[in-house]
Amino acid sequence: MTSSMQYFAACPKGLENLLLQELQQLGATDVRETVAGVYFGGEAALLYKACLWSRLANKILLPLANFSVSDEQSLYESISAITWEDHLEVDGTFKVDFLGTNEQIRNTQFGAVRVKDAIVDRFQKHFRARPSIDKQNPDIVINARLSKGKVHISLDLSGQSLHRRGYRQSQGEAPLKENLASAILLRANWLNIAEEKGFLIDPMCGSGTLLIEGFMMAADIAPGLMRAKHQWGFTAWRQFDEPLWDSLIDDAKSRKQIGLEKVGAAGLECRGYDQDWRVINAAQNNIERAGFEQWIRVNCKRIEEFAKPTHKPMQTGLLVCNPPYGERLGEEKELEPVYFQLGSILREHFTGWQAAVITSNPNLSKQIAIRAQKRYKFWNGTLAADLICFTIDPELFYKEVNNLSSDEILLKTTSSKLTLNDLSEGAKMVCNRLLKNKKQLNKWLKKESINCYRLYDADIPEYSAAIDVYNSSDTNYAHIQEYAAPKSIDEKKAQQRFQEIVDAVTVALELDKEHIFTKQRRRNKGKQQYEKTTKTANDNRAELVVQEGQASILVNLWSYLDTGLFLDHRPVRQLIAQGSKGKSFLNLFCYTATATLHAALAGASTSVSVDMSRTYIDWARRNYENNNVDLEQHQLVQENCLMWLQECRQGFDMILLDPPSFSNSKRMDDVLDIQRDHVDLIKRCMELLNPGGTLIFSNNLRTFKLDSDALSGYQIDNITDKSLDPDFKRNRKIHHCWLIKQ
Repeated sequence: MTSSMQYFAACPKGLENLLLQELQQLGATDVRETVAGVYFGGEAALLYKACLWSRLANKILLPLANFSVSDEQSLYESISAITWEDHLEVDGTFKVDFLGTNEQIRNTQFGAVRVKDAIVDRFQKHFRARPSIDKQNPDIVINARLSKGKVHISLDLSGQSLHRRGYRQSQGEAPLKENLASAILLRANWLNIAEEKGFLIDPMCGSGTLLIEGFMMAADIAPGLMRAKHQWGFTAWRQFDEPLWDSLIDDAKSRKQIGLEKVGAAGLECRGYDQDWRVINAAQNNIERAGFEQWIRVNCKRIEEFAKPTHKPMQTGLLVCNPPYGERLGEEKELEPVYFQLGSILREHFTGWQAAVITSNPNLSKQIAIRAQKRYKFWNGTLAADLICFTIDPELFYKEVNNLSSDEILLKTTSSKLTLNDLSEGAKMVCNRLLKNKKQLNKWLKKESINCYRLYDADIPEYSAAIDVYNSSDTNYAHIQEYAAPKSIDEKKAQQRFQEIVDAVTVALELDKEHIFTKQRRRNKGKQQYEKTTKTANDNRAELVVQEGQASILVNLWSYLDTGLFLDHRPVRQLIAQGSKGKSFLNLFCYTATATLHAALAGASTSVSVDMSRTYIDWARRNYENNNVDLEQHQLVQENCLMWLQECRQGFDMILLDPPSFSNSKRMDDVLDIQRDHVDLIKRCMELLNPGGTLIFSNNLRTFKLDSDALSGYQIDNITDKSLDPDFKRNRKIHHCWLIKQ
C-alpha cells in the first residue's frame, strides 16, 4: 500500500459536509460528498489516520469492486474474480455483511452465502485450502451492498463502528452517539471557544457524552485511542502496515500528553448536571473510564436549581444540551416550562456565552425566548432534529420576556403535569381503572398500614402490565412491569399502549416521571430466573427503604426485574412472624431474606437463610444490618440449596420452601424443575422438621399440581386463598401455598 487508494467514510445523514472538511484536514484528496458518506483518496497513512482521528465517521471502507448482477450466478462469478488472496490469508477467517435484495436475490442471508461460496471456492481452486467463516472475531469483514441492480463490494477496515470510542458502557434512555455529539460541538464552534479559554457546561448531561467528546476535542485526543488493537478491522488484513500504525499511535499519545498539559494550564473545566442520579452515575462511570475525572465534573441537579458555577470566574464558554423533545402524547405541554426555565437561566446567568440546544420540536425551542443565530439539521437515529445556536446577548432576547414580572416568570417555569384531559382514550380507561382500584384498596391499606401494594395487574387485557406502588419516606414510586405483547400485536401498537399505561400512572398517582420505573418481563412460564436489567455504578446507592410491619426493607426499583420484595407473599411473611417467636427458622431459596427478617424481628431464636446468589445474600445482609439483626444468631449462607439440604443435619421448628419454578444456574450440577422435583424437596425438608414443626411450601408456577398421593403421609393444608391479600385477589394464580406437618 504505497500508492494512493480510494476509500469511503460512512456517517449519519446530515454530517456529510462536516466529515468532508475533517477528511480534508487529515490530508484526503479527491474528496466527494454523497448521501450518508464521503468518498476520499489517500495513501495508507491516511486510512489509519481516518480510523484513528475521525470524530464523525461510522465506518471506513475500502471499495474493491462494483458490478451489475442479473442473478445469483452472476453475483458468484463477479465475486470469484476479485483477488481475495491480496487481502486474506489462506487459513484466515472472514465474515460477510450483505445488504439489499432484488427479484433474484430475495434475502440477505442467501446473498451472503453466495458471496462466501465464491470466496471459498476461489481459494480452494488456486491454493487447495480455504479460509473459514467467523461471525464473532473475523480477520476481515466483507461489506456487500446490493442497490439498483448493482453490488458494491468493500472491506470494512474500521471494525466496530467508529462512534464507539471505548469509554461509554453506561448510558441514559436516549443517548447521543459519540460522533453526533462531536458534530454538534463542531457546529457550535466549541474548538474556537476552548482556544479562548472558555468553559463547557451541559445542564442536562445524561451519560456525559457531550462533555467527554468536548474535552477530547479541546485536549487534541484521538477518538480512537482507547480502542484495543483487535477492535480494528485492518490488523489481520494482509496489507496492514503495523510499523506505520504503531508510529501513528505513538504520535497520538504524544499529542494527547501535550493537549492535557495545555488544557491544564488553561484551566479548562467541563461541568454537567442532570436531575436523574442514575444517569449521573452512568456519566461518572464513563468519565472515569476515559480518565478525565480531573477535568469533567458531574452532579445531580434539577434544571430549576441550575446556575453558572461560582467557584471561579467563567466569563465565556459554551452551554450545550440535549433536552427531551416531547415526542409522546401530552409531553410538549409538560416540557414547555423546562425550555422556558433553560432560557431564563441563559438570560440571567450566561450573558456573553454561546449556547447550543438540540431539539426536534420547534415549538419547544421558541420557549427559550432567545433569537437563534444559526440552525443545523441533524438526524438523531431516525429522528430529525435541529441544532439551534445562540449568542447570549440581550439584543437577541425576545422583547416579550423582558417585560415579564417575577410572578409571570414563576408561572411559566412551573412544571405543568399531564392531566386527565391530556390523555388518549385508552390512557383514560387505564387511569380510571387505577383510580377505581385505589379507592377500593384505600380503607384496607390504612387499616393494615400497608405501604407497598399491587394496584393493577393486567386488569384490562389490552394494557398488560403489573403496576405496584412503593411508599418510602412520604414519597410515592410506581413500578411498572410490562408483560410482553403477543407476536400478533404490532410492535408500534404495543409501545403506544405501554406509553399510555405510563401516562395513566402519571395522572392517577400524581407522580413525577423520575418516580416511575418501567421494565418489561414475560409472563412466567416456569423457566424465568431473577434477571438484572441494568448495570449502574453503584446498585446500592439509592435503594429505597420501605416499611412492612416491624421490618424496614431495602428495595431497588431500577436494577432488577424484581425489586427485592415479593409483594404477593406479604401474608406469608405475616404468618411466619406470628408463629416464629422462640422458634428456629429455615428459609430456603431465601432471595433477600425478607421472610427471615420478619421472623428475627418477631423473636425467632435462630435462623438460617440459604440462597445461591451472592447478590441476594449481600442484599439480605444489608436488610439485617438495617434492622440490627444479629448476624451470628441469624445466619446467611451462600450455597446451592439442593446440595445444602442434602448435607444439613440441623433441625428446625419452621421451614419456608419457596423455590423458583425452574433453575439451570451454572453453579448447579443439575436442573431444578419444581413440578418434577417438589416431592423429593418436601420430603427432605420434612426430615429436618422438629416434632410439631411446620413446613410452608410455596411456588409461582401457574400450572403447578401438588402430588398429593406421593405426599399422603403428611398433613397438608392448602392456604393459597388465605395467602392472598386484597391487592392480589384479582390474580389468584400469582402463587400456590401449603402448610405441611407430620
